[in-house]
Amino acid sequence: MKNITKIASIPSHTSKLRVAAYCRVSTESDAQLESLETQKSHYEKYIASRDDWEFAGIYYDEGISGTKKENRSELLRLMADCKAKKIDHIITKSISRFSRNTTDCLELIRKLLQLNVTVFFEKENINTGSMESELFLSVLSSMAQGESTSISDNIRWSVKQRFQNGTFKLSYPPYGYLWNGSNLSIDLKQANIIKRIFSDALSGKGAETIAKELNAQNIPSKKDGRWTSSTILGILSNEKYVGDAVFQKTFTDESFTRHRNIGQLDMYLAAGHHPAIISHEDFDAVQKLIAQRAAEKNIEKGSDKYQKRYAFSGKIICGECGNTFKRRVHSGAYKKYIAWCCNTHLSDISSCSMKYIRDDKLQVAFVTMLNKLIYSHKLVLRPYQRAIENNSRDEALGRIQHLENLLERNLEQRETLTRLMTQGYIDQVLYNRENNALLTQADEYRADIEVINANMSGDVSKLSETVKLLRFAEQTDMLENFNEELFTSFVDHIQVFSRSEIGFVLKCGLTLKERIGD
Repeated sequence: MKNITKIASIPSHTSKLRVAAYCRVSTESDAQLESLETQKSHYEKYIASRDDWEFAGIYYDEGISGTKKENRSELLRLMADCKAKKIDHIITKSISRFSRNTTDCLELIRKLLQLNVTVFFEKENINTGSMESELFLSVLSSMAQGESTSISDNIRWSVKQRFQNGTFKLSYPPYGYLWNGSNLSIDLKQANIIKRIFSDALSGKGAETIAKELNAQNIPSKKDGRWTSSTILGILSNEKYVGDAVFQKTFTDESFTRHRNIGQLDMYLAAGHHPAIISHEDFDAVQKLIAQRAAEKNIEKGSDKYQKRYAFSGKIICGECGNTFKRRVHSGAYKKYIAWCCNTHLSDISSCSMKYIRDDKLQVAFVTMLNKLIYSHKLVLRPYQRAIENNSRDEALGRIQHLENLLERNLEQRETLTRLMTQGYIDQVLYNRENNALLTQADEYRADIEVINANMSGDVSKLSETVKLLRFAEQTDMLENFNEELFTSFVDHIQVFSRSEIGFVLKCGLTLKERIGD
């Protein structure tokens, strides 16, 4: 007879969903605490009313802001219990109650989904277990962008109102002033430095000379740093030193990028806003002097202040510190000569040891480099052109494949979105917004594919620059002298590796090194 062993049955665990609730109020006022008690009572009854649910507890934070999750001990305890497999589902009033910081909310949702824990937001009627997590996160991110834009718009409106009614408070006092929380007052010690700067400017000293003299006397700037010509010019053009204040000199666009206001938006002048250090007469005289010098040097005020008056202007880059080189006149043993010097080295030799390079050496190096290309263009430029074409074609095919995959994924997301709307998980307004965004994205993908197909021959810019340089090399005899037009046409910038070696970074993508003498 066969030996039969009885295996005792294992009591099955409950199939009920273990549900917890999370509540939060942001202040400790009596009204808010009463609201918290109401929420707790509501969730206890709500969870108990469901036969398929098992009560797993209520987690609540009192008098704590929802901006950062690290500040909420109960939320952290809730997450720990989820990791311990004590909870299957979480109910909360709204996304803002769960986390006012959308970045934190996205992070929490991702962690919970990885733990197979779903969340139901009552106000938004969103259940993370009933929709694709990726689409949910996309919707939540869209909400976050709208939230940030709304807050930014409200702040801008508030600031503009304070501009208009003259109640705007300066957040950072300029050098020469102190801020007591409501008004600007004069710092007598720093004010004397301001008066000296204006006096020196009126006596004919340039901004760089003034900065050097202040540094030589170890007079600290605003942040206990060194003075620069830019700092001096900023002081000389600051209307606050005559007691006035111009508001909205800069602004932030919808992408949260800061810009100088050169007429895009209104500016507001508050005359007599605070005590003056400089008279209007002296200030106006300095502005005229600055304008006169700018006209003499062909300097135009604006973001691209220094016009390219020389072929090498703004195109020589220091290989040690990354700063640009400045044109100067040096005096040699027998005659003067033009040299280019690193701006960092000029202001602080300890920050950059790169010494000057003579202008005539740079010109000779360029002529030598270009003559080498003219002589060996078949060995250098022709193979390079073919390499660009082949590599660009392979890259383009890969990009098209990637965009086609994105298009297919976009279609799946739209189909999912439609299904969610028809099943009642999202309303018509949210559906229209997200669907329109996906349709716009799909159009962008198709447009990118069309552009790539139209330019299958490769990187148009780099290839066209190579072809232009190749044609020049094929049709030109050896050069004898430096030509500014050729330099501007073919060279993007010069990289200075040392006083004896530089690299010409060409617009076609090649970097050709040349050795030069000291």
